Amino acid sequence: MTGKNDWRRVSKAERCPVCGRADWCLIVGPEGNPSAAICPRTESPKRIGEAGWLHVLRDDGPAWPPWRSTIRRAVKMMEPKAPARDFTRLAADAVAAVRPDALGRLAVALGVSTASLRRLGIGWLGDRRAWGFPMRSAAGAVVGIRLRLPNGRKLSVRGGRLLVCEGPSDTAAALDWGFSAVGRPSCTGGVKRLTELVKRLAPEETVILADADPPGQRGADALAGRLVAYCREVRVITPPPPAKDARAWLRSGATAGDVLAAIEAAPVRRLSVATKLKGRMRCRKTATV
Repeated sequence: MTGKNDWRRVSKAERCPVCGRADWCLIVGPEGNPSAAICPRTESPKRIGEAGWLHVLRDDGPAWPPWRSTIRRAVKMMEPKAPARDFTRLAADAVAAVRPDALGRLAVALGVSTASLRRLGIGWLGDRRAWGFPMRSAAGAVVGIRLRLPNGRKLSVRGGRLLVCEGPSDTAAALDWGFSAVGRPSCTGGVKRLTELVKRLAPEETVILADADPPGQRGADALAGRLVAYCREVRVITPPPPAKDARAWLRSGATAGDVLAAIEAAPVRRLSVATKLKGRMRCRKTATV
């Protein structure tokens, strides 16, 4: 039974009463009759940091009406971790679904041989009506699937891990390890575009691979604080000394396994909303394990 003061995520069974969506928004109050919502899509006069906007739905208001109480409460924004997507099984099923004649037509369209496509493990994902190109780590594990639609548009299967690196050479290092990676132009640049990318791809986890210097650390922390509102898990890792960045870490002999170990050891960044209720609201971001 949901209590009056328990904020909870919306779901398909209990959609946001403001925007009608089944993800990201928060509601509070009795099931089926919430008293308030925090919606990141629909604006109101009351902004709750990166979480969105507060919408009071009934006269009895939310559990912490800012004009009536001075109680300080914190609201967690993260759901329990969902099971990781089994990309290996998905890739195998896609390969089994390939028709030889269709693969031949794709090879002709791309100007390559069917033998090369088979060596890459190309598969057909019928529910997405797209060809799947598996992305592998250095150890050979399938860590993601790149999609190619019949019209040539390229997408990715949601639910993988995305590495965010500083600069093109560090991004190249992450790709050499076999990760899905994207680069930002500097330790502080590209925040808006990266936020839009994470919202669109919806990875299960985003990892910021930060440079070891103070500017790199500050930039990574600032970006993590922005992305926690849009990704289930955000982590920040740093190459161990004496490596100062991802490229130096790769050149020192680090493997994809070393990177994965650093990711698993890093704390998960999560967002909480804190309210100081004297006519104003504040948002604080916390890192929890």
